[in-house]
Amino acid sequence: MPETLRPIAHAAQNPDGSWRDPHDLTDHLIGVAALSACHARKFGAEDWAHLAGLWHDLGKYRPRFQHYIRKVSGFDAEAHIKGEASKAPHSTAGAMLACDRFGAKGRVLAYLIAGHHAGLYDWSGGLDARLDSQDSRDELNEALAEHPSADILDHGTFAPDLRVIPGGKEGFALWVRILFSCLVDADFLDTEAYMDAGKAEQRSNWPDVQTLLEQFDSFMERKIVAADPTSVNQLRTDILRQCREKAHKAPGLFSLTVPTGGGKTLSSMAFALEHAKRYNKRRIIYVIPYTSIIEQTADIFRDIFGEAVIEHHSNAEADPNKETSKSRLACENWDVPIVVTTNVQFFESLFAAKTSRCRKLHNIVDSVVVLDEAQLLPPEFLQPILDILNLLTQHYGVTVVLSTATQPALATREYFDARNNMRGFDNVREIMSNPDALYRALERVNVRLPADWNAPVSWDALASEISQHDSVLAIVNRRKDARELWELMPEGTLHLSALMCGEHRSQTIRKIKARLKDGIPTHVVSTQLVEAGVDVDFPVVYRALAGLDSIAQAAGRCNREGRLTEQGTQGEVVVFVPPQPAPPGLLRKGEDACRSVLHSHAGKPLERVLFARYFEKLYHTCDLDAQSIGELLKVDERTLAINFRTAAEKFKLIQDEDSTPIIVRYHGLDGQDKTVDGLLGALRSKSDGPKRGLMRKLQRYTVTVHSREAMKLLSQGDIEEAIPGLYAQVSDWLYHPDLGLNPDGLPPKLTNCIT
Repeated sequence: MPETLRPIAHAAQNPDGSWRDPHDLTDHLIGVAALSACHARKFGAEDWAHLAGLWHDLGKYRPRFQHYIRKVSGFDAEAHIKGEASKAPHSTAGAMLACDRFGAKGRVLAYLIAGHHAGLYDWSGGLDARLDSQDSRDELNEALAEHPSADILDHGTFAPDLRVIPGGKEGFALWVRILFSCLVDADFLDTEAYMDAGKAEQRSNWPDVQTLLEQFDSFMERKIVAADPTSVNQLRTDILRQCREKAHKAPGLFSLTVPTGGGKTLSSMAFALEHAKRYNKRRIIYVIPYTSIIEQTADIFRDIFGEAVIEHHSNAEADPNKETSKSRLACENWDVPIVVTTNVQFFESLFAAKTSRCRKLHNIVDSVVVLDEAQLLPPEFLQPILDILNLLTQHYGVTVVLSTATQPALATREYFDARNNMRGFDNVREIMSNPDALYRALERVNVRLPADWNAPVSWDALASEISQHDSVLAIVNRRKDARELWELMPEGTLHLSALMCGEHRSQTIRKIKARLKDGIPTHVVSTQLVEAGVDVDFPVVYRALAGLDSIAQAAGRCNREGRLTEQGTQGEVVVFVPPQPAPPGLLRKGEDACRSVLHSHAGKPLERVLFARYFEKLYHTCDLDAQSIGELLKVDERTLAINFRTAAEKFKLIQDEDSTPIIVRYHGLDGQDKTVDGLLGALRSKSDGPKRGLMRKLQRYTVTVHSREAMKLLSQGDIEEAIPGLYAQVSDWLYHPDLGLNPDGLPPKLTNCIT
């Protein structure tokens, strides 16, 4: 590499091995400042973001870093992401300068700059100690001694004013995280433009909202023409019409209250597109509760919009063949028109501290967010979720749609004991003009409740009763219950639970749908995973006592298309008391709240008015901020001290510290598919190893169990460590062709096991 006295930010080689001109440090800082300010302009914080960009790599002027960057052989993108340039620290100098120039108010910039590699710090015991160290002071002094350009050091007329923070002190933490997102994304993009111009070019040229709306309209016209002229389809058409018409209402909070089977997915997309066009929203983010059903929704949208859709979730189960290099890039920062993601990915990102998670936050601004199955927002995190959704809708141009058949009770509530209060939504507008009439029109089932709420039915008696029906779905609360009931059912009964890998579940659901379509008698035993997003249509559904919302979702799998109603009859939903109550925790609380609401109710069990009562009872029994996230993110107005990192570590919708994924040898419904064996062979080979595409494919063959169970299987020799930290099935019989993984390590039916 040719010698140069110009301070440089990055260095890289061309494909032929020659060195390209280094990335000039001053150019990098100015470029990041401009892009960061552009990101932040959408919420009026461009001055803060511009200065953070100018000073974020100020420490790179110091001779120690310049020596380091010239010594290493090119720029390593992973090192940049992970902050491995700590061999020549450079991210504290700008933070120090901000505090020197602006006092306590400069700590806002210090959070951003000091964390742009390693993530946002807690103030106490984190950033305060770092800024107080002599090493950090030396870093700033050494950088300033190199006389950076006045264009970099001069802060112009910038005067930090904390009175303009969106949402005041309650909005401080979110404001800082979104500012952090602006800086981090700008830094990545400017660096990428130098390192790989071709990759940068792939990020652009998405279709606009008008084009997406035209594609959607064309799709819906074809769908409506092809649909059978049933009463259900006529109601779906009217629901779609109302969603289009109400989209002109001003941005903010909306509810879409439509019974299961009413076509909420496509109707909510119609609302989102029309609303985005009317109010110049930049993207649509569709948030789904479970990874097990996200693929179905993403496939629907990809059929309509093609590459303009990305599917982004933590436990990626999508077919890697559906990915493109362009969609993978868009997952990094959500710079794409339509995002389909999960509650976990969406909400954990909003409370994150890591750069990779925070990077997308500024692209949530000015978007339409559809929360599918909104009743499944986790009660133990409900208060911080409501707080952040209020901030987004009130100050960041976000429109939120709460889409569900069973609207949760999310209005503000105050009790004598203030600890039970809820800061909720007070201005939600319903999209449907008459939800009660809609519920009556879409009433397709009769619900039979237990004669005695305290008299459990045995699995033997239940299996005998269920078996009398030609086609029936039985939904239970636990995987163990599903296994026990399945073992008592006639041969050929199908099973669904999370002990089956994703590929197994998908194939089984396709088989169920095909059998029902062809009129073949079909018995299914399932856990509650079938209740959200799985469009099956049984004449009879049995549901173990659970939350009222779960019973309603189960009813949505019964006479779903209204064909029985067209014939003058209704579907039948039978609620039964299982042999054992749900385990202590949220499931038990839901069961108790349901029993309390229905026990003395003389009307129909699924009347819409009951759901508000049910959720009020449920939420009253829960700590709505069990991890004290609100307290952790409360800012000290004098010192601006806040606990970003600790809050991020505690805001985990899925507590996975004690869980272990196991790759299972599932060979298809016919036992002849050897795909997973080839994937495991590639994983163990030195040439392939744990590459990203391979790991994505293996996710389809993964089952997650408690670490205690995994260690037991390991000690028995049933699984082995295929690569460090990842386990794979060894014993031939461990994965049952119907039931999936047996975490007890004992085959329930040896005659049916793979041999």
